[in-house]
Amino acid sequence: MGERQTENTLTRRDFIASSSVAVGAAAIIISGSALVSTKESWGLEVQHLSPESMSTLIQMSRDIYPHDRLADRYYAVACKGFDKQDLKDTIEEGIKVLNSLSQSQFGTDYRNIGLESQRTSLLENIQSTPMFQALRGSLVTGIYNQKEVWPLFGYQGASFEHGGYIDRGFNDIDWL
Repeated sequence: MGERQTENTLTRRDFIASSSVAVGAAAIIISGSALVSTKESWGLEVQHLSPESMSTLIQMSRDIYPHDRLADRYYAVACKGFDKQDLKDTIEEGIKVLNSLSQSQFGTDYRNIGLESQRTSLLENIQSTPMFQALRGSLVTGIYNQKEVWPLFGYQGASFEHGGYIDRGFNDIDWL
């Protein structure tokens, strides 16, 4: 008839709760070697970095180049290039330093700090490190070269093949 549940039975809910960690208000869940956004419906699997480090990179990216209109997935795409074996030690060590600084000042890891101003103050302290400089430099193209991002900023793409910008959107940017 009905099976009796023992104390060692692990429910699906318990499994998910114990194997994943919610990251701030962004609703990014870490499970195994993947990051999943329940809020925005995207996922990213990491191969060399820890998922926690990739989540920290995504938060750092958002703090370095803050755009409220951009979803975390665009930042995740821009950070995916850091998931390489040759960059692993530099990234992991940089995040370790950042989290140590964060623990000493705020009692928690960087990605768990709720106030942007507190996170940016930590970033100012590490802005001369190789990890920070590598991240900051690659984000310029990593974020803004994504064609899906262009319409969010009012950029219509290259216009040379369409006769230039004078007749194609020169004066239609309303957010500047």
